Amino acid sequence: MKIYKFGGASVKDASGVQNVAQIISAGNPAQLLVVISAMGKTTNALESLVDACFHKKNTLHEILSNLRNSHQSIINELFGETALMWVNEVENLFLELECLVDNENLQDDYDFLYDQVVVYGELISTRIVSAYLLSQGIRNQWVDSRNFILTNDRYRDARVDWTDTERVVTNRLLPLAQKNLIITQGFMGKGPKGESTTLGREGSDYSAAIFGKLLHAESVTIWKDVEGVMNADPKKFPDTQKIDHLTYNDAIELAYYGASVIHPKTIQPLKAANIPLFVKSFLNIDLPGTMVSDSGAPVSVPCKILKEDQLMLCISTKDFNFIAEDNLREIFAVFSENKIRVNIMQNSAIQLRCVIDNKENRHQPLLQALSNSNLEIDVIEGLKLLTIYKPTVNEKEAENIHGLGNILVQQNTGSAMHYVLR
Repeated sequence: MKIYKFGGASVKDASGVQNVAQIISAGNPAQLLVVISAMGKTTNALESLVDACFHKKNTLHEILSNLRNSHQSIINELFGETALMWVNEVENLFLELECLVDNENLQDDYDFLYDQVVVYGELISTRIVSAYLLSQGIRNQWVDSRNFILTNDRYRDARVDWTDTERVVTNRLLPLAQKNLIITQGFMGKGPKGESTTLGREGSDYSAAIFGKLLHAESVTIWKDVEGVMNADPKKFPDTQKIDHLTYNDAIELAYYGASVIHPKTIQPLKAANIPLFVKSFLNIDLPGTMVSDSGAPVSVPCKILKEDQLMLCISTKDFNFIAEDNLREIFAVFSENKIRVNIMQNSAIQLRCVIDNKENRHQPLLQALSNSNLEIDVIEGLKLLTIYKPTVNEKEAENIHGLGNILVQQNTGSAMHYVLR
């Protein structure tokens, strides 16, 4: 059995869905489990819907209507006059979504509301793809991944309950997957009370890895709009090159530092089960792509990851005492409670500097919690974080770094160099 994962770009329109169907039929469909993301920018639109719902904006039903129309356009192009025969479930899902965002009892907890709403992107896209495959004579079984991936209630970044998930996958999904092509969703799971949870933005790769590990898959393939894993984003850096092979450890490091091709949590389950991961292009399936496994040599070229819209928090004590162990324990407890990940940090005797993503002002509760302690916090906005993994910083490379901005912080962690730039 193999696992395929298709991201939103691969199913952003009708021709994309048709291309996915061709890729699936080119393999052995009966031995595939296919994980599919929401179509195109649907998740972004659903995030806007969550925001409108939570803040009671009058744009709520306009966003919902635009979402319905964009999906209906794809359905009409795929099925024509027979659309109702194939995808009547999609309208039911939109009716559910409309009832959900109109339910004022769900609007007190932003993260909880987020998880209940955004999963509809995956539910709708997989219904459309499953129906299209059936219309083309490709038998498949649509399943709801929430019935198999069980998690805690850490909304928007749920942790998988591996014991219970393995039990239901083994007992209920494996018998289906041994006989049928399975179409399912990424990114989502089910919490302790039966509520929807999500595994973090771009978590569909992680879903594919979970299914791959627990179903003892032969391989996992992530289909992207790039020819493989590059040593840098070609939109941001000149002279990039494809990496033909990555070790699991190199892939984990790159994902951790923010490389966008692979989700940070994806590699660990595959490494534990020694399952190879392939990153291939859905635009040209004949290209070899990138293989991630334990065979081959470690990466030998510098890999550059540039993260924009960064904040640096400069934390010191109000009484000018040292930043000591007690302070650090308190600070990191607050970071954990607010689900804020530190990209890099640097500690001196009297100050701790932490660089974090500037996401949706989610750092504001963090700042409030820290300011309630005996701590002084300065915030520097509008920064970039450049990480060079396996650096060979020569004169030309140093010029390129300075060309991105002034260096505020420079840090060498052994296998990587980090530059905070303004």
